[in-house]
Amino acid sequence: MARRRANGQGSISPRKDGRWDVAAWVLAASGELKHVRTTVRTEQEADRKLTELKANHNNGIPVADKNCRLGDYLDYWLEGFVRPTQRPNTYAQKETLVRLYLKPGLGKHYLHKLSIPVTQVYFTNLRAAGMTASYIATIRKVLSSALTRAVREELITRNVARLIELPSEQEEKKERILWNQGEVRRFLTVIRSDRLHAAYLMLPTSGLRNGELLGLRWQDVDAEKRMIHVRQQLTGSGRQMHIGPLKTKKSRRSLPLIAPVLEALRGHYEEQKARGITSELVFTTTTGEPIDPKNFLKAFQRLCERNGLRVVTVHDMRRTQATMLNHLGVPMRTIQHILGHSRMSTTEIYVLGNEDEGQQDAMRFIENHLTSESESAEPQGSLTRFFDSDSNRQLNRHQGESPTFGSGSTLGGAYRIRTDDLFHAMKEPTTLAERVTEIDAALRVQRRRLLFGTVAVNLAVKTTEGSDAELAA
Repeated sequence: MARRRANGQGSISPRKDGRWDVAAWVLAASGELKHVRTTVRTEQEADRKLTELKANHNNGIPVADKNCRLGDYLDYWLEGFVRPTQRPNTYAQKETLVRLYLKPGLGKHYLHKLSIPVTQVYFTNLRAAGMTASYIATIRKVLSSALTRAVREELITRNVARLIELPSEQEEKKERILWNQGEVRRFLTVIRSDRLHAAYLMLPTSGLRNGELLGLRWQDVDAEKRMIHVRQQLTGSGRQMHIGPLKTKKSRRSLPLIAPVLEALRGHYEEQKARGITSELVFTTTTGEPIDPKNFLKAFQRLCERNGLRVVTVHDMRRTQATMLNHLGVPMRTIQHILGHSRMSTTEIYVLGNEDEGQQDAMRFIENHLTSESESAEPQGSLTRFFDSDSNRQLNRHQGESPTFGSGSTLGGAYRIRTDDLFHAMKEPTTLAERVTEIDAALRVQRRRLLFGTVAVNLAVKTTEGSDAELAA
């Protein structure tokens, strides 16, 4: 028989089916007391549950006013918080993940009973079904965001999505296809007769995102100062297209217009005027309507296929530009501003091939220190001729070889990329024997200093000991 508790301490009572009922008056999210009743399997579990309820009550942790299933709460969260506060594309992505994965897999569980083991098993099964680790992480992020809101509303006391372990990503990352300078030059040649020549020309030269390019207004083009001001973007697709704010604060930026792009925009303006199109947007359809971003991508890829170019996405052109700017010696901070990234780490992901180029720079540094003037002057068998190939970015930097769309004076150059010490080392190469002699001389100086220091310390110690002896006497 269950022991009798004092008034207000709650109760534990056995059931006919062998289970135990736990009941207590505890604090609710509304601020009032609520009678909570639950059933467990054993008396020990009942005692632990009652202790937990009373502890939360004493610590001011309320229980939910009403219990709902996770699926119902996810719908409430999407409509009440995501749709009013986030961009339509973001809402559409989260709604898709909730509808296809979270509600079918976890939606039947009560929100306050959703446990770590249940959630862990669900995400582990997604990995076993063949879903990529990055996509699983995206689903977990959506669930975590919804549960964080539930914690703030005091419907639950913890966010179990943050406590699970995601499957490790074992597969190789998808290799990005980037154009080389030859492909970019060919692309710039084949687009000259296209109606959207100016738009295509800006892909590898401006650093604009697809939405930023299609949302560009004529008032944002300053032909006199040769600048464009990125202030908005076109988002959505089909009937859901609309002009909205930029992706991040850093996306709001002003970029220089190089001469070929400026001339292309002037020609495009005259063509739009001749067609009678009066839209404030720079790039529109033949009827003056905004261009659907998906249709723009399809047109761009069809253009690549017709002209024998490797098919890439519009967004891959940003990676191509970032990598080419890095090859030309443009500082990473400048590339970050051109692309409109909030973090340098994102820009470093866009720039490919840094490791190989860093190794070549290191070898060139060794070459300039270990190769004599006579050896460097030899036309055959020199390390300099080996590194100065057509594919090396140092050759492009020194010879001024760059794509037809830009120049170092406009987009940045290699000046001050190397330190003054390195410049000095390149101008005055020494032989290996001379370098060894210099090192040996420096070591002799250090040995003499060490010897003199040791003698001085010994003398100081002996003097101190002698003085101590005199004082003791």
